[in-house]
Amino acid sequence: MEMRQEVERGIALNRFGLGARAGDDHAGDARDWLMSQLEAYEAAPESLSRGLRSSDILSDYAERIRSSKDLPAPERMEIRQALRKEGRANYRLDVKLRVASAVETSSPFIERLVHFWSNHFALSIADPLVTWLAGSFEREAIRPHVLGTFEEMLLAVETHPAMLLYLNQSESVGPNSSQAKRVSEKKNRRLGLNENLAREVLELHTLGVKAAYTQEDVIQLALALTGWGRRIKSGAPVRDGDPYFAPVAHEHGRRVIMGTTYAQPGVYQGKAILRDLARSPQTARHVATKLARHFIGDDPPEAAIRALQTAFLDSGGMLPAVYETLIDRAEAWEPDRVKFKTPWEWLISSFRGLGIPEKPEMSIAAMLQQLGQPVWQPGSPAGYDDIAASWASPDALMKRVEVAQQFADSRGDLDPRDLALELLPGTLSDSTRQEIHRASTAQSGLVLLAVSPEFLRR
Repeated sequence: MEMRQEVERGIALNRFGLGARAGDDHAGDARDWLMSQLEAYEAAPESLSRGLRSSDILSDYAERIRSSKDLPAPERMEIRQALRKEGRANYRLDVKLRVASAVETSSPFIERLVHFWSNHFALSIADPLVTWLAGSFEREAIRPHVLGTFEEMLLAVETHPAMLLYLNQSESVGPNSSQAKRVSEKKNRRLGLNENLAREVLELHTLGVKAAYTQEDVIQLALALTGWGRRIKSGAPVRDGDPYFAPVAHEHGRRVIMGTTYAQPGVYQGKAILRDLARSPQTARHVATKLARHFIGDDPPEAAIRALQTAFLDSGGMLPAVYETLIDRAEAWEPDRVKFKTPWEWLISSFRGLGIPEKPEMSIAAMLQQLGQPVWQPGSPAGYDDIAASWASPDALMKRVEVAQQFADSRGDLDPRDLALELLPGTLSDSTRQEIHRASTAQSGLVLLAVSPEFLRR
């Protein structure tokens, strides 16, 4: 019984959590510890208090762009270059705040879920303004809703300016809207739909790529969402809680999506569709599959997926009910079902386990770039892959060795032999323990620990 408890403690700390921290006391039942975090989680911890609000960012950005319009071209360019530079600096700060929150949290299971949902609703900092907004997107659209309903989170995500800008929704105008007609008459230029947001809502955020929707459904949803994000594009003032909707760009009329008719006016039409999508059995299946893959294994068992889907539907999309079902699933606690850590997961568990002191010259954003997983910068709206094949190449492992050497140089005061037992309860193998004991220095022992098979997995 004692050995089984030790194994489950290791699974709770590493598979469900973000890695053990030396000195933390996690005595007691592992499942109870995870469940207790549903009450202890802080949506707005002190570690994130330095992050900027999206409304403030947009107001300041729009004002600086507007004030530069009458300046000579070189001065306009200088202001835009300054905004890009400041945006990168703000991005690096947001990455440091995100890391600090993950390292310091006493609710690592819920913090992991924040990262999971942020990757599910992925965006990229390729757009200069999204560079400014990525951190606020996670703080405003993901963190407050991680213990709410999927519907609430979906609406917060799709109405957030970062997502609207990233998926070019600010470019989408109803072909027969008053704005499109005015531009056509005065400038002899046609405005029209951009389907990016509508497509990703259906394909990635809700139903999933295998769901039974058609190209016509994408078009109908794109028409329903016209007007969303246009006020961001125009630089109009923004307010907290505002969906950034411009009625003049909306395509009025009934929409039929997957056999259901929507006749709501204006912004309410898109919201009604999103609510129905959030409650769909296909969405429940898509979400259940991704959660099972993240917490149980790259090829999750069908029984676990069905159980999570049922919990989603029976609770009306209440995410804590889904998490509780996940914790109760025996498959999630099987020692042989291991996940290979992504670079982000490995870096955070290293920071937590080794207690690495932050140094002025340490650029965490650059470190994640080196490891191949820069924060909020996946190659597509699908987010970063969640399977071992994407992260376990020899070159990727060598980069982890290089970073581990930097960590070990800063923590040569630690005894890796004792630390290994504390960080890897129930999973540390005899061969890894012997390798660490044979290390010639504490630093080399720490490197062996950080890149050991047990530490690379969760």
